Amino acid sequence: MCQSEARRGPELRAAKWLYFPQLALRRRLGQLSCMSKPALKLRSWPLMVLYYLLPLGALRPLSRVGWRPVSRVALYKSVPTRLLSRAWGRLNQVELPHWLRRPVYSLYIWTFGVNMKEAAVEDLHHYRNLSEFFRRKLKPQARPVCGLHSVISPSDGKILNFGQVKNCEVEQVKGVTYSLESFLGPRIPMEDLPFPPATSCGSFRSQLVTREGNELYHCVIYLAPGDYHCFHSPTDWTISHRRHFPGSLMSVNPGMARWIKELFCHNERVVLTGDWKHGFFSLTAVGATNVGSIRIYFDRDLHTNSPRYSKGSYNDFSFVTHTNKEGIPMHKGEHLGEFNLGSTIVLIFEAPKDFNFKLKAGQKIRFGEALGSL
Repeated sequence: MCQSEARRGPELRAAKWLYFPQLALRRRLGQLSCMSKPALKLRSWPLMVLYYLLPLGALRPLSRVGWRPVSRVALYKSVPTRLLSRAWGRLNQVELPHWLRRPVYSLYIWTFGVNMKEAAVEDLHHYRNLSEFFRRKLKPQARPVCGLHSVISPSDGKILNFGQVKNCEVEQVKGVTYSLESFLGPRIPMEDLPFPPATSCGSFRSQLVTREGNELYHCVIYLAPGDYHCFHSPTDWTISHRRHFPGSLMSVNPGMARWIKELFCHNERVVLTGDWKHGFFSLTAVGATNVGSIRIYFDRDLHTNSPRYSKGSYNDFSFVTHTNKEGIPMHKGEHLGEFNLGSTIVLIFEAPKDFNFKLKAGQKIRFGEALGSL
């Protein structure tokens, strides 16, 4: 036996050991596919979870015996992430006994590298449940807001991607794109249009870019579980419209974003749109697994991850009324909203061609630090 075959021996043995349960589960899921949809979801999702949790280290040898990652993508999309996230949200609301708070929160701090010295309240016994701990506030001077640049980071996190929007496609991570129109939805609510909305890329871009010589820019910030979970206004702007997309709550970590095309378009999200001094500006809070709760402080009508909303639709709300013809004015650094765990913020905005980002892909950033300026 040659050396290459000897080296591959353990991998082939792992492939044989894992291939048969994978095949058996695949057959069982196929048998369940003839059921009605409610029965199928109830009976098949435990098998799907088991199928999905087969050791990730075996992906390489499994690919050599004909297993295709596409099946795993379809499987993961079938997991009831919305239901699981609602259950997690209720668990987070359970008040912990006083004696249990320090060990539980200390484990979380150690696991995700939380810096409690920045927290407004450092005493772990103060937080009655996990939800309060996730949404902890910072000390007033922990995040100074940069005054020299026109756009700042709205949150702590990691820069996944940034730059100009080209061909109405936005990169969620390098090499993986999604449609700008699918992500934001129609520029104007359908019921307000006297004619069908334009669907071509150029027409949709022209609805966003309002001033000659301007370009569209984007920036994607991923919030890890250990990050500060509130988000703030990235610039001085006026919010005129909110669009809520009910959807899946799949993980948005960078590895998953490389794996699932148009992940951000599948997930539940809240799109805030308005204008700043250079034209169109939008901030989108994207939900994720265990992050079904997205809160916008001034929007009491917003209820995310609610069973009454079905996926594939969206709900519009206008902040422009007869008494308030401008919308909601926001100042740079002002509190805007919060997640109940980590997630993603996507900025899409119009600016002159000489706008420059002060960023590097993959860098860690904190709320208040510069994103870019003219």
